[in-house]
Formats: sequence, structure tokens, C-alpha cells
Amino acid sequence: MAKGTVRYWAAAKAAAGVAEEPYDAATLAGALDAVRERHPGELTRVLRRCSFLVDGDPVGTRGHETVRLAEGGTVEVLPPFAGG
Repeated sequence: MAKGTVRYWAAAKAAAGVAEEPYDAATLAGALDAVRERHPGELTRVLRRCSFLVDGDPVGTRGHETVRLAEGGTVEVLPPFAGG
């Protein structure tokens, strides 16, 4: 298991009620499962529309269970942005 930080932006930040929080997970799927458990409801719905960066790299269409998390890493949760 790796420990790091999940950072929320825009609608994800509003739904989580925090800008960031720690993760303790081996994969992105594990980190997101923990996030859903801590924040049931609106954040779970927002996450379905989000894209993710792991240590600055876009996850894209890779399966979240295949994306390994690093010790001290960062997961950025990016909802769709308007006006881009």
C-alpha cells in the first residue's frame, strides 16, 4: 500500500467538502473505492464524469485497477470543465 494525496477540483471539491485528503492504496481503483466509502452520495456521482491524473500523468482509458500508486504520490480528480 502506498500513501499519498487525493486532490479534488471544481465540482469534485464541492461534493467532497475538502480540497484534498490522504490515500492509502496500491491502485487508483483502491483509492477511489476508499473515497466513495468516505463520501457517499454526490461525490460518487461526480466521480463517474471525472478524469484523473496520477503524479501528473493522465490516466485516460486505462483500467483504474491497473494504475499503480506511488508512495508520496498525488491523484488529481478533474471533473469536466466548461468553457475550455
